[in-house]
Amino acid sequence: MPSSQICGTCLRKPPAWNHIRAAVRYTYPVDALIQALKYRSALPLAPILADLLLTELQKDPLPDYVIPVPLHPARLRERGFNQALEISRYLCRETGCKLLATACARTRSTPSQTEIPWKKRKQNVRNAFICTQDFAGKQVAIVDDVMTSGATMNELARVIRRQGADSVHAWVIARAFPGKSSGNAAAWPSQSFSPAN
Repeated sequence: MPSSQICGTCLRKPPAWNHIRAAVRYTYPVDALIQALKYRSALPLAPILADLLLTELQKDPLPDYVIPVPLHPARLRERGFNQALEISRYLCRETGCKLLATACARTRSTPSQTEIPWKKRKQNVRNAFICTQDFAGKQVAIVDDVMTSGATMNELARVIRRQGADSVHAWVIARAFPGKSSGNAAAWPSQSFSPAN
């Protein structure tokens, strides 16, 4: 990432998370690796991608808990695994952080954020998560593979904050940005921007 700046949108309406750490931009070859993990079940790529993030996390204090962004049970059955959980497992093994794989759940089966226009993504994930665990006084990190609009991470962070967390950090492998041509997300190699969540 070229710089760490706060955008005008976040200045006007701060997100529910306190801080976000993204290892890289969502461009080739990282986009191709993430797509291979997510859509072609290339699970050995999870530690490789997680290592990109680990390098960045050395700059930050570690949280009490790590929570992968949950998939809805129907999506989990379809895919067979949660890529955010696979990345989180490796991160926790390397950092010693406690993984809470089931502390939060996705209660609504929403269309993929990649299928939703940018401005409607927040509405798409509204009230899509529940968390039953008490996070009072705790520092929590939520993990996902890609962040585009930030709507999914923001909604999960909001629910975790409601459960008493002192702070919520968002950790993502890659950050996608708007305003670029999406191209063919499945192309190999693809150097184009592909909105993803």
